[in-house]
Amino acid sequence: MNELLAIVLGFFAGALGGLMGIGGGILFVPALALFLDQSHLEAEATSLVAIIPVAVVGTWRQLSYGNVRLRDGLTIGLLSPLGVLAGVVLSNTVSERVLQIGFACLVLVFAAQLVRRALYPPPDPDSS
Repeated sequence: MNELLAIVLGFFAGALGGLMGIGGGILFVPALALFLDQSHLEAEATSLVAIIPVAVVGTWRQLSYGNVRLRDGLTIGLLSPLGVLAGVVLSNTVSERVLQIGFACLVLVFAAQLVRRALYPPPDPDSS
């Protein structure tokens, strides 16, 4: 039953995230913690594993459209394990509550950016 609920949550978080232009993890992590009773650390780890097939399919599709800067992607891909290592060390060092508050602050920052962009959209470069 929990696996089915996780699949449903993942689908709706991904769909809603795609419609709103935000990462599905912003919705998926709290959903896992609230509805599947996972710790925040478990929910973050689950969300990160779920990103792998999405990233592979997205990269493959965008390569066919010519939207991938391969050099930049490889640079980020080679350096990201260092960030992951730092994040793992930090998340294992701080308390669960600190992780929850930090994630909530991150969500608020994203929400504020979305509101700012909705109220003050950037000028259209083609309209000049």
